[in-house]
Amino acid sequence: MSVIKVKEYFKQFDMEARVQEFDVSSATVELAAKALHCEPARIAKSLSFMVFGIPTVIVIAGDVKVSNSKFKQQFNTKAKMLTFDEVEALIGHKVGGVCPFAVNDGVDVYLDVSLKKYDTVFPACGSGNSAIELTISELERFSKFKEWVDIGQA
Repeated sequence: MSVIKVKEYFKQFDMEARVQEFDVSSATVELAAKALHCEPARIAKSLSFMVFGIPTVIVIAGDVKVSNSKFKQQFNTKAKMLTFDEVEALIGHKVGGVCPFAVNDGVDVYLDVSLKKYDTVFPACGSGNSAIELTISELERFSKFKEWVDIGQA
């Protein structure tokens, strides 16, 4: 289970105890918001794409969708999400638990500006029943992101 991998990753920062695991699913924005008792917008959903042969995770606010035109403008290619079967092999986490932590080598991580309006957000932690509450600066630090992007639309 990759939640173990994420907890191991957070150990180096003495943060593994902050990872929350639930008795219920948090695999979708709606389920995560219910499990965490927060608004869906504060769920930091991680979407998986292939960008010029590079597996890519984009973390975006839970109430925001990817704008195909903004994606193309940012990355100079069409948005091509990974298939269900590709996600775990290429990113290192299963669908429902994809997060920007402890990803496979060679995965690029980007953060969408839609997250910046919140003091804290809740990304998953490698399983469909886990999350961690992080400030935006913590998300930046622990995700080892490449850059901020603006590819969302409400």
